[in-house]
Amino acid sequence: MTTSPALDDYSRIVSSVAQRLLRSVASLAVARPRRESGSAGSGSAVVVSGDGLMVTSAHVVAGGDRGSASFADGRVGAFDVVGRDPLSDLAVVRADAIGGDPLEPVTFGDADTLEIGQLVVAVGSPLGFSGSVTAGIVSGLGRSLPAREGAHTRIIENVIQTDAALHPGNSGGALADGRGEVVGINTAVVGPGFGQGLGLAVPINAVTQTILAELVSHGRFRRAQLGIAGGSRPLPPRSATITGRTHGFEVTAVTEASPADRAGIRVEDVIVEVDGVPVREAGDLQRLMTGHRIGQPVAVQLVRGGSVHRVTVVPDELATSR
Repeated sequence: MTTSPALDDYSRIVSSVAQRLLRSVASLAVARPRRESGSAGSGSAVVVSGDGLMVTSAHVVAGGDRGSASFADGRVGAFDVVGRDPLSDLAVVRADAIGGDPLEPVTFGDADTLEIGQLVVAVGSPLGFSGSVTAGIVSGLGRSLPAREGAHTRIIENVIQTDAALHPGNSGGALADGRGEVVGINTAVVGPGFGQGLGLAVPINAVTQTILAELVSHGRFRRAQLGIAGGSRPLPPRSATITGRTHGFEVTAVTEASPADRAGIRVEDVIVEVDGVPVREAGDLQRLMTGHRIGQPVAVQLVRGGSVHRVTVVPDELATSR
């Protein structure tokens, strides 16, 4: 009996990716604060620099600021949290003095170039089994995943869906393409009763790399806010003709004393443009609310009662825990 050439090719790719990544993906055990016994959480992490920086999921290290990192080859060492951003479910930790050799960083790819049906390989520590490798395909792209911190909710966009087997403990681990480049950080598993063979990963792209750089430099990622909630809605024909837009972001709630409230934005206003950039849904708005807009005047075009209005809003900083 012979093995089909296609299976040989598949096996070679998966094996090659595994060999490339296994020394670069750690199993994390988060220590409880104040010397309490037991673990405050566990998951996986991906080495991104030889001096010990690793990327993981924010929810993996939500319960503590330090712990231990172990690798499949037996290396073990302590780590400390450098920064976390629950609203993107990303965190950076640093592990020092793990073995005598520098850690081997992964190479980041670009999740924006992925295609549905493309082979991907997941490496992590499901259920505590470090150094586990599974493979599958990209089964969906452009998914959205809500992330929360306190009273704040943000939509993580362009989440990768895969049928590679993921389990608790895979969170924070690597999702790599067939070249062994990490294109996602595994973050969520859909469990029994909801779906099988469905895992989600935060994409590695220009947006998330900016967040990671800020976490390394400052320990947090700053965001601006207007203090509104709402969703997409189509514009009436007359308003669409005047604005040149077919949809906008309808305001359904305005926080008292927020930047939007101070600027006179009201419930049922439909925002169609911010600083000249079209806005039609929550994701468009949150992409624009980056740290450099904090305290800076922002031009907002909106439709109110069939008329177009322009207001100036000065966003403040989205207050999150540190």
